[in-house]
Amino acid sequence: MVQALHKPSDIRALVSDEEWQVRVDLAAAYRLVDHYGWTDMIFTHLSARVPGPEHHFLINPYGMMFDEVTASDLVKIDLDGNVVLSAGYDVNPAGFCIHSAIHMAREDAKAVMHLHTDDGVAVSTMADGLMPITQTAMVIHDEVAYHEYEGVALDLSERERLVADIGDKRLLILRNHGTLAVGENVSDCFLMLYNLERACTMQVRALASGVDIYRPSQAALATTRRQGESLMAPGALDSLAWPALLRMLDRKCPDFRH
Repeated sequence: MVQALHKPSDIRALVSDEEWQVRVDLAAAYRLVDHYGWTDMIFTHLSARVPGPEHHFLINPYGMMFDEVTASDLVKIDLDGNVVLSAGYDVNPAGFCIHSAIHMAREDAKAVMHLHTDDGVAVSTMADGLMPITQTAMVIHDEVAYHEYEGVALDLSERERLVADIGDKRLLILRNHGTLAVGENVSDCFLMLYNLERACTMQVRALASGVDIYRPSQAALATTRRQGESLMAPGALDSLAWPALLRMLDRKCPDFRH
């Protein structure tokens, strides 16, 4: 249970400089999800692996709104769900199931982000999933995998199927549920998620128009997919976008760094 928000904490003194940087970046991602209107009240979750050999990762306090999360609030847990370091908060069991699965299986999954946005969930219910009908969708299309709905993610046995379904992809559409992204770091993961969510919104709006959808040629689709391999490579665009996003947050809500 969430107790007192932002009570005095010495978390900063208890962690390495490397971990603190990850905490600041992950807290920023929570604030950005709120900024873009992607929250589902206190539900859904973003996580990041703590540097070091222990495979600990950080996740949000269960019961805290995303616009409240600070670097010190993030809860450090192990791959068995045990709290390693917390300012008095617990975590969402469904969040542990989904995020621990990816962190356990993918060494490159330093960050994992999962949302229940209106448009992301809408696309997850469509038989064709994410359609390559916009540039945004085409750039990421080869990175998208799918996972069948099995109920609320509380059964740890689902982890092996989540891992099998995402394979080596960086994006996962959880059928009838939502979207998920993985990344080499928080900024890479957030940029992948941003593009997936934008592509879903564009698709929902296009289909809602009721007019015939104009589909690009196979040659244009192939070219854009190839271009996406370099455009969406870790560090390609996020190295430019992430500092700009942090500057925006520093103007809007600098307390995320606390």
